[in-house]
Amino acid sequence: MWYFWLKALHVLAVIAWMAGMLYLPRLYVYHAAAAKGGELSETFKVMERRLLRGIINPAMIVTWITGLALAFGLGDGPAWWADGWLHAKLALVVLMQLVHAAYARWRRQFAADDNRHGAGFYRVANEIPTVLLIAIVILVIVKPF
Repeated sequence: MWYFWLKALHVLAVIAWMAGMLYLPRLYVYHAAAAKGGELSETFKVMERRLLRGIINPAMIVTWITGLALAFGLGDGPAWWADGWLHAKLALVVLMQLVHAAYARWRRQFAADDNRHGAGFYRVANEIPTVLLIAIVILVIVKPF
């Protein structure tokens, strides 16, 4: 029974993490076009900080904790640790974590009025989590190896 609760919590955390990871760079697109120090820029700073600290970071932590618990077979579920698809999935999740870290670094740069990229850069950065998410879901559902 615990396995299904753990799995449900993991899926909910992943959804929250990915929602934030898809929304934050969209905020950066608009923030990059806002005048530094202006009212709009200051509003974006608050939105970005709250999104990252209030939703994305906690959801990422819960995703990792529940995901590793599932991988090791905690909660009376199957242990997937030896399966190749899980290793590939974990590699992609580590890449997602690196994207998350980049987003956090960019948020700090915006907060200091030290943005170094244009809106086009953030439009491209917005696509990276989507591609990673597609590959991760395919690995989890299809388990090709």
